[in-house]
Order: sequence, then C-alpha cells, then structure tokens
Amino acid sequence: MNIVLWVVQGLLAIVFLMAGGMKLIRSRQDIIDSGQDWAEHYQEGFIKAIGVAEVLGAVGLVVPALTGILPVLTPLAAAGLVVIMIGAAVVHIRRSEVVPFAIMNSVLGLAAAFIAVGRFVLVPVL
Repeated sequence: MNIVLWVVQGLLAIVFLMAGGMKLIRSRQDIIDSGQDWAEHYQEGFIKAIGVAEVLGAVGLVVPALTGILPVLTPLAAAGLVVIMIGAAVVHIRRSEVVPFAIMNSVLGLAAAFIAVGRFVLVPVL
C-alpha cells in the first residue's frame, strides 16, 4: 500500500504543480484564451491564489513525507487539495461543464482523499 500511495502522491503532485504553475505564470486572459472560460468570472489575484494553493499542495504531497520533516503536512496537504477540487467541481457544475472538467476535478479530489486517508490511517508517515 505504501508504494501505491507514493505513486499516487507523485502523480498528483505533478498534476497540481503543472496546473498551479500555469495559473501563476499565465495571465488571466491567456487562461481564458486556452479554453478555460471559468476564469472570466474571477479576478487575476484570485486565480493566482488558487495557483499558489495548488503549487503548495503539490509540494506538501511529497516533500514532508520524503524528508521526514513535519510529515503530518502530507495528509493535510492532500486534504487541502480535496477542498480545492470540491470548489472547482462546484464551479464547473454550475457552468454546466460536467464533462470533462467537473469529472476531472472529482477524480483528482478522490485521489487526494485517498492520499489523506492513506497517510493518516493506512500507512501513516507521522
């Protein structure tokens, strides 16, 4: 189970690092132009804040458990990403973007929940 958790942690960290990094690097208009119309309804600062949260969550999924420094932050980071994905899914459902956006948010949220439960209960890194 530990290996499965590490694989999911690594994959999820890559996904959130890329998604959050994109929100930090690209302008709001570039994000909208790339087909992510949800960004039309949010200010640039809010989009950047989401990007920061996703990047920090990605780092938190791996670094604390890997280094042994405050490893409790790994399941907490996963739980935080669950909250972000719930919010993202709600936004996309309200915009009738269930396929593929809300489904993707739900899958990522479930993977983060798996890590949170796995690292708190099944194979704790605490």
